[in-house]
Amino acid sequence: MIGRYRKSPILTIAVMEWKINLRNKWMVIFAAVFCLLVLAISYAGTRAEGFSGLQSFSRTSASLLNLVLYLVPLIAMVMGTISFTSDRGSLDLLTAQPVRRRDVVGGKIAGLFASMVASTGIGFLAAGVVITPMSGGSGLLSYCYLVILTQILGLIFLIIAALITFANDRRQKAFGYALFVWFFFIIFYDLIVIGLTAVTGDTAAKYIIFLSLFGNPVDIVRVGSLIMLDNVTIFGVAGAMLLRFLGGTFGSVSLLFIALLSWVIIPFVIMLRLVRKQDM
Repeated sequence: MIGRYRKSPILTIAVMEWKINLRNKWMVIFAAVFCLLVLAISYAGTRAEGFSGLQSFSRTSASLLNLVLYLVPLIAMVMGTISFTSDRGSLDLLTAQPVRRRDVVGGKIAGLFASMVASTGIGFLAAGVVITPMSGGSGLLSYCYLVILTQILGLIFLIIAALITFANDRRQKAFGYALFVWFFFIIFYDLIVIGLTAVTGDTAAKYIIFLSLFGNPVDIVRVGSLIMLDNVTIFGVAGAMLLRFLGGTFGSVSLLFIALLSWVIIPFVIMLRLVRKQDM
């Protein structure tokens, strides 16, 4: 066992965590429900416009955006909190092995992330296979971009969930803080930004909205997806200013990817420092 950790501790722990989650019936249920929701949203979109059949990938991506922004962070927070609070005994056992703590935590997050990619990926792939013959592949690139952003968003909230659980010993407190963080980024954050813009001038309000974009990974994914969908009329002041400042779609999308990677790296580094200080 020790020899395996010396060879590839992160991969070994990640595979172990992945296998554990694959046997979890809730992962299978989530994958099935997610797939059905993707297909139902696609079909309902065209029926509402008086057509029959499934809509194109571009319309599907736009319709799925709100579902993704609400559901994926919530699932990630729940999965991360359950995993890191229920497995404290096995976590202590792993850290007692000749393996670094950052490898143990990194392996568990990698395994959880792989499980989440599998569960959401099955839904996206199944919908893509069904929609392609109906749409001829129109808007497939935008659909793939949404899938990628979805996975990055899930990874960000998995890391945040792990950070919360290591900062709180009690499981109830960890769940409470996790739900608060989810509500904050999904609902409260935008309300705070709107409140700030209401008490400032028009020029200052535009810059507040623009800068606030990078303080919320959910908003980054929302604006990035809408830019790739060419929905210039609905992605708001922040997206419009982003395009104007950077001179086009490529520069804007590149900056948003860098911002998302920062949301992955910074919480992960903070979590590792917290783990090193704990008595495990």
